[in-house]
Amino acid sequence: MAPTRTQAIRALATAAILAGVQDPLAELILAKRDAREDLTPNPTQQVTLIVAACYIVVIGILPYLEKAIYPFKLLTVGLHEMCHALAGVITCAHIESITLEPNEGGTTRMRGGIPSVRSFENQLTQITLPAGYLGSGLIGAIFIACGFDTNASKVSALVLAFFLLLTLFWARRSWVPYLTFAFVAALLIVCWLVARSVALRFLILFIGVMSCFYTIWDIVDDTLARKVNSSDASEYANLIGCCSSRFWGAFWLLQSILFFGAGLMVGLAVFKDDFETQAQKADNFLGGSPG
Repeated sequence: MAPTRTQAIRALATAAILAGVQDPLAELILAKRDAREDLTPNPTQQVTLIVAACYIVVIGILPYLEKAIYPFKLLTVGLHEMCHALAGVITCAHIESITLEPNEGGTTRMRGGIPSVRSFENQLTQITLPAGYLGSGLIGAIFIACGFDTNASKVSALVLAFFLLLTLFWARRSWVPYLTFAFVAALLIVCWLVARSVALRFLILFIGVMSCFYTIWDIVDDTLARKVNSSDASEYANLIGCCSSRFWGAFWLLQSILFFGAGLMVGLAVFKDDFETQAQKADNFLGGSPG
């Protein structure tokens, strides 16, 4: 079969590079080819993408499984509130408490800042309010990327355990996070020890998809569909005094979707090992697993 015009151009570009010819066009062609190859899923990555798609169906389309994923919804709410709290810490506010409710609601109470004057407090709130959606979306994207690799999932599990302890520190007056996080921690340990930690990889992937997708669903439900007056977007619109809550909801929705896509692309580009290679590396990383 004769090569296509595109294949011929790529062959000439490769020959030029190998011959030492400094041709910017040839380098650009090869860079585009490499980028396309990096984002082309191999068989192992195809399985991961299929599983991620199934997770989206389970989370958003099958309502009768809602009770089964209820603890993970509370976990997502906890991560959302933790991001509010971390933004408060960064802006020198005092975090009074985090509350998680059985109805999947949550609140973060904070006060102060340096200096503690009204105008500055408004500036702090402009940072802490959007941090919930954007922070949990970013965490979800990182977990999605790490869900393509077993060792990366082990690191993510340790980071998630730290997040759980940090959230419990601020939410220690509520019983809901204790039960939720105990369940998640036990599940992380079991998945770490099963099947050379392959189960952990798909658990981290699920938590990542859950965090990203549930954030997207929550923004749509609170601001674009029902326009809840107590949502972060409504409070942010009132604080800024510019644009409606639906505008800010759509703005955060776009950023959350970008996080989701970025997580997938990073996972495809960075973690190319097949299942067997990942299992071999996992056996020599952070204590391995029983097999």
